[in-house]
Amino acid sequence: MNRPVVVGVDGSPSSLVAAEHAARAALLRSRPLLLVHGYLHPLGYGVPLNPYDVGVPVPSDEALKMLERTAADLADRWPGLVVEVRQVAGGPGITMIEESRRAELVVVGSRGLGGFAGLLLGSVGAQVAAHAHCPVLVVRPDEQPIPVDAPVLVGVDGSESSQLAARYGADEAALRGVPLVLAHIGPLDGDRTVPEEIEESQAAYQAEAARLLADASAAVRSAHPDLVVREHPVRAAGAAQGLIVASGAASLLVVGTRGRAGFTGLLLGSVSQAAIQHAHCPVLVAHPYPVS
Repeated sequence: MNRPVVVGVDGSPSSLVAAEHAARAALLRSRPLLLVHGYLHPLGYGVPLNPYDVGVPVPSDEALKMLERTAADLADRWPGLVVEVRQVAGGPGITMIEESRRAELVVVGSRGLGGFAGLLLGSVGAQVAAHAHCPVLVVRPDEQPIPVDAPVLVGVDGSESSQLAARYGADEAALRGVPLVLAHIGPLDGDRTVPEEIEESQAAYQAEAARLLADASAAVRSAHPDLVVREHPVRAAGAAQGLIVASGAASLLVVGTRGRAGFTGLLLGSVSQAAIQHAHCPVLVAHPYPVS
């Protein structure tokens, strides 16, 4: 099954930047690119009217022309790219989540057409990042060009979610031809003032970080023996802060859906939520593919 790379396009600058990233991702994977626009009835759903009076939602000619223009532009600038377009009756969030069932990758921008400058990730992007059925690339910040030369960064904590993130991160680094950086974020020493306690804490952290990083490194090297892998222990006030700071030197940050302390019902953990809101580079949320 030749799963496409899917990106939602609504004509906003953010979505067009996301489409640019999606085009590159599709070419790297030798996959087609699918541009999707979810549409609702002009009056919206939930209005107190008889649905038969309102009528069935129909695709917009203006939106279709926007999709076709975007597709033609991307095909011109990315030689070899196969681009398809689709309009779907539904809200943009649920449309992208449904498309993710058949996608290799879903790409979302950091703001939609109605976004505000202070809203770092719009509601549609947050919905898709949390509930998609395949990996999701959140393109942020949306005003910068596509980073290509910096390493791929993955946070490692020993959880199953971070192990999946490390595998996806290794695949991405290999596709891009850049190093993979595995980072383990450990706590600061806090209010400790006794030198012996500080020394003991540092030794414990170093041993735990070395073990987790060595395990993660061995796993990715077995799949990608030629990949340059760097192990990077970091002390920070929290895992989210450590990854966000480190993302300033990365071309991509890969995060899992839940960390070691995650709950089954929590579809996107607090560290991942913070990363997609505040990272200094695009973020890949490592959702597993659906079981076929």
